[in-house]
Amino acid sequence: MTREEKLISKYSLLSLYENEARNNGFLLCAGIDEAGRGPLAGPVVAAACVLREDLPIYGLDDSKKISEKRREELYEEIIIKARCFSVIRIEHDVIDEINILEATKRAMRMCISSLRETPDLLLIDAVDLKGTGIPVNAIIKGDAKSNSIAAASIIAKVTRDRIMRNYDIEYPGYGFAKHKGYGTKEHYAAIETLSICPIHRRTFLKGHI
Repeated sequence: MTREEKLISKYSLLSLYENEARNNGFLLCAGIDEAGRGPLAGPVVAAACVLREDLPIYGLDDSKKISEKRREELYEEIIIKARCFSVIRIEHDVIDEINILEATKRAMRMCISSLRETPDLLLIDAVDLKGTGIPVNAIIKGDAKSNSIAAASIIAKVTRDRIMRNYDIEYPGYGFAKHKGYGTKEHYAAIETLSICPIHRRTFLKGHI
């Protein structure tokens, strides 16, 4: 099997949830995912994406399984080919106020309401989102099982990585461009040396304040 045939086959495999939705009468299926629930600093970013059936995007997968260069390439293809998409960030101070799960859900709900077209089904990676008035299919590891969720995961990841690279310029010394705010040894060492900075999540770092 050639590389192209493998990509086509994988795209078809990751279309099963979308195809099932259409077979059940749903006309507009949106994939929802987030990036940044685990880091010690920066926002959580959620994205919603409705793909077009007639414009396949080969190579979609869980954003964490794709190289940074390839994610950037797919991001550009997604925003051109998608029927509609939206992306929302919730800042560190709100995360500290309402907790990371509620901040993630708020970002997801805002994404849905920001879409140019209102979906009639939500495919979401693992989060059982209530309060939207739209049916939800919460899929464990959905970003590796659904093209729509995979596309949303790439939009969210690329957007957040760009934010953190900008923060690396604003707050030098922490290594944000490298670790994107996650709790690496280098990041904790920088916090010990420099203390926390304005974009750190204080509820994640109670022992370092």
